[in-house]
Amino acid sequence: MATNTKVEEYRALYDSYLQHCNSHNFSGMESFYTSPLNVNDEPWDPKKVTAQFEPLVTAFPDWHWELRHLTIEGDYLACHFRVTGTHKGSFQGIEATGRKITTTQFTLYHVVEGNKFGDVWDLVDIESVVKQIS
Repeated sequence: MATNTKVEEYRALYDSYLQHCNSHNFSGMESFYTSPLNVNDEPWDPKKVTAQFEPLVTAFPDWHWELRHLTIEGDYLACHFRVTGTHKGSFQGIEATGRKITTTQFTLYHVVEGNKFGDVWDLVDIESVVKQIS
């Protein structure tokens, strides 16, 4: 179990990371990753990790993660998000509709080296996004 101090440190770490995410600051996001970063049990280069967000923020320039729940146990951070955005560019072959979307995301992070994400397991309901813009 994480100590109160460790919980506070990890909460501050995640708050800082989320600020980079919501400002779409990819290089800032990469500074939180080990190299490689294991994504869903596959080793990825940090640039590959952030590259996956580029189509999202191109299609939804206001893509935003609202942290609804954060649970910290040991060196693991479990996050539940409400994700929102406005469809202003092509996404998965669907041209911009101007529609606002809302979806859910769950992510589990493993913190290593005191302040880096070494592992991440992620689940985003992209299917609901496609339905909302179709």
